Amino acid sequence: MLINNILFASPMHNELEILLKDKEVYQRKQFRFCSEENVTTEDYKWADAFVSFKRPGNFLFENIKWVHSLGAGVDKLLDDSEWKKDVLLTRTISSFGQKISEYCLSYILRDTQNHEKYSEMNVKNDWNPIPPIPMHEKHVVIYGTGVIGQEVAKSLSYFGVKVDGVSLSGNANEHFKNVYSSKSDYFRVLSKADYMINTMPLTKDTKLLFNTSLFSQCTNTVFINVGRGESVDNHALLEALDSGNINSAILDVFQEEPLPKKDMFWTHSRVIVTPHISAVTTPEEGLDCFLDTLYTIDTDRIPSNIVDVEKRF
Repeated sequence: MLINNILFASPMHNELEILLKDKEVYQRKQFRFCSEENVTTEDYKWADAFVSFKRPGNFLFENIKWVHSLGAGVDKLLDDSEWKKDVLLTRTISSFGQKISEYCLSYILRDTQNHEKYSEMNVKNDWNPIPPIPMHEKHVVIYGTGVIGQEVAKSLSYFGVKVDGVSLSGNANEHFKNVYSSKSDYFRVLSKADYMINTMPLTKDTKLLFNTSLFSQCTNTVFINVGRGESVDNHALLEALDSGNINSAILDVFQEEPLPKKDMFWTHSRVIVTPHISAVTTPEEGLDCFLDTLYTIDTDRIPSNIVDVEKRF
């Protein structure tokens, strides 16, 4: 595949341009840089490749042969719209797994080490020793056993946590004690889970997966969502929080981002909102993966980070 004209449309387009100017490829290829809001029809006609986090509202395939996601997810690029079959789609593979595992671990340790309780006691000058809960007594169910889910499972397993996984295939995977695929199997283990973590991408199978039916199987479980907001039925989650099926929710992704200021998640006493920061793509990481992928394409090889578009719809 011959790629010469490359269009970057991203909030960090200035940083990417500065970094690219020091690369040898900058002298061999033609580049354009702009924000997602400022891409023009002429840009799409000019480009062989399009690099972005999401599909702009005026997106046109025109002469584009390759689309590369600067993030780990591609749902904002697919956008439930028809995909041109001969256009290659790739995604960024970076340290997302490590970042997300640190994010999840921080909130689990916050609970087991009683951080919130001690903060409240400090205000009252209350000396009341509460023993921490050993991590090996905790049970976590991770939805998604891909690269990110495996990294989260690896980190938690190191501390002795029992980790089960849920995937579409149900295939055994390293760092997971069990991996389930059928609803009857993973529903059975949810009642014993202390934490439920979503790391799944958004597909037709994962959209609104976390619904009333699923939450009703939980018992005082903490829900952590670092996958996609569209995988969660928000109304069902609020009901599960009120009923006690879900003890609390740590939410980093949402159906609408930024989260509207009047959204109930902001004010719910047992919900923590973070602004999609569990695995931020830095300009350096995004550029490194893009350049690796470009080199692979230039040398007529198949990139390892190709997205199977057919599975997304």
